[in-house]
Amino acid sequence: MITEPTSKTQITKGLWLGLLAIVIFSVTLPMTRLAVGTPEAPQMSGVFIAMGRAVVAAALSGVFLLVTRAPLPQRQHWGALAMTAGGVVFGFPLFTSLAMRYVEAVHASVIVGVLPLATAAVGALLHRQRPSAGFWWCATAGSAMVVVFAMLRSGGGVGLGIHVADVLLLAAMLCAAVGYGYGAKLSQHLRAEHVICWALVFSLPLTLPLAWMSWPAEPIKASAWGAFAYVAVFSMWLGLFVWYRGLALGGTVRVSQVQLVQPFLSMLVSVPLLGERLDAVTVGFGLAVIATVFIGKKMPIRSTPDARRPATI
Repeated sequence: MITEPTSKTQITKGLWLGLLAIVIFSVTLPMTRLAVGTPEAPQMSGVFIAMGRAVVAAALSGVFLLVTRAPLPQRQHWGALAMTAGGVVFGFPLFTSLAMRYVEAVHASVIVGVLPLATAAVGALLHRQRPSAGFWWCATAGSAMVVVFAMLRSGGGVGLGIHVADVLLLAAMLCAAVGYGYGAKLSQHLRAEHVICWALVFSLPLTLPLAWMSWPAEPIKASAWGAFAYVAVFSMWLGLFVWYRGLALGGTVRVSQVQLVQPFLSMLVSVPLLGERLDAVTVGFGLAVIATVFIGKKMPIRSTPDARRPATI
C-alpha cells in the first residue's frame, strides 16, 4: 500500500530533475554564442571554449571520482568510453563552438531540435532494436525540415543555400547522438555519473594541451568569461549529473520527453541575453520539428532476438 505513493513520488521527482537539467542545457547555445562572439566582435576561439570547458569539467570530475572512490573502468569498456568522449567531450562542444560565431542561437536551436530522435536512432542500433517504419519516417521528416530551414536561412532571402555553420551543427548533432548512445550503453556497467567523469578525465591528455595552445591572445570581455564558466561547470558537468539522476528516478522513457521544450527554452533565453528576435518562420519550423520528435518518440521500437542476449561493450 505504501510503495505506490513512493513510486509516484520518485517519478515526479525524476521529471522535475529532468526538467531542471533541460533548463540548464537550454542555456548552452546562447552562452556559447556569448563566449565565442560574432565575426564583427570575436571573443574566444571555438577550440578554446570546447577544450577549456572540458578541462575545467575534468578537474571537477577528478575530485568527484576520488571522493566517490570510483573503480577504474575495465579494459572491455575502453572502446565505448572512447566513443562517448569522442561524441560529448570533443565532437559536440567543438562543432557547436565553431558554428555559434556565425549563426544566432535562435537559429541553432531549431537545428539541434531534432537531436532526441537522432539519439533514439543511435540507441536503437546499439541495443540491437528495430524501430518501426513510423519512427524512421518521423526521423527523416524532422531531419529534412531542419535542412530546409537551414537552406532557407542561409540563402538570405535570395535563394537556397547552406552555411558551413549549419553543416557543423548537423555534425555536432550526430556526435552528440553517438556519445549519448554509447554513454547510455556504458551506464549499464558503470555508474551513470562516472561515465561522463571518466570520459572527461581520460580526455585530458588531448584537451589540456589544446586548451593551452588556444588560450586567448587578446583581452576578453568579462561577459564572455562568465559564459565560458557556465558551459564548463553547468553544461559540461552539473547538468549531466541532474539529468542522469532524473532518468534513474523517473525512467528514461518518461523523463526524456521533457527534451521537447529545450529548443524553445533556448530561443526564449536568446532574446533577452543576446538581443536576438523570433520570427514566424523560426517558430513555425521549431514547432514542426518538435512535433515530429514527439510523434517519433511514440512510435514502437521492437527488440530483435539478439537483443535478448547479455549486452557487451
